Amino acid sequence: MRQLRAQADSQAEDARPRRLPVPPGLAGLLPDAGLRPGSAYTLDTAGVLLLALLAEPSRAGSWCGAVGLPELGAEAAGQAGVALDRLVLVPAPGRRWLSVVAALAEVLSVIAVHPGNAVSPADAARLAARLRDRGAALLVVGEWPRAEAALRVDAPRWSGVGAGHGHLTGREATLTITSRRDPRPRSARLLLPGADGRLNVVAPLAPAAGRLRAVG
Repeated sequence: MRQLRAQADSQAEDARPRRLPVPPGLAGLLPDAGLRPGSAYTLDTAGVLLLALLAEPSRAGSWCGAVGLPELGAEAAGQAGVALDRLVLVPAPGRRWLSVVAALAEVLSVIAVHPGNAVSPADAARLAARLRDRGAALLVVGEWPRAEAALRVDAPRWSGVGAGHGHLTGREATLTITSRRDPRPRSARLLLPGADGRLNVVAPLAPAAGRLRAVG
């Protein structure tokens, strides 16, 4: 932690990004075309989408972490493109998981977390202030007060299996994102994962049919 803190403190204030990069297929779905520092984004499930959101910043040189996600292993992260030499894993933080996230926010740019319990708006606001100060973003598997955007994956369809034989080679699914600042849902058909194990776009983004529950 001291080594990470020293590296983070060595970066100039004006060098902190206004947004953190995301895979090209997701940029048009998010209100800032990336992850906004100080903001939280909720996902309905962990998996390829979460790893893709960690991979892009890590390839750009940012440190990332995952808290309370024991199913997220280094091998899967590496296959998804995450730079393992800039990845911190805390699979079992216990009841003090929020304190762990707050501490990591001092040194990491993107933190994924599966909350161990419900978070109060006051605690979420305090963490958001620390994230803004350090130029970091939060990816939450589950609910979070006043999240910047909600990402939902549905309508999955696997490929690669024939009539009772073969191997699964990819999963096509619809990703729908609803932002707190722009309540119009946007969606795209993606491969989660594709044959290479990573996120790939199948169809361009389009306004989602109907309206989703408002974020936050």
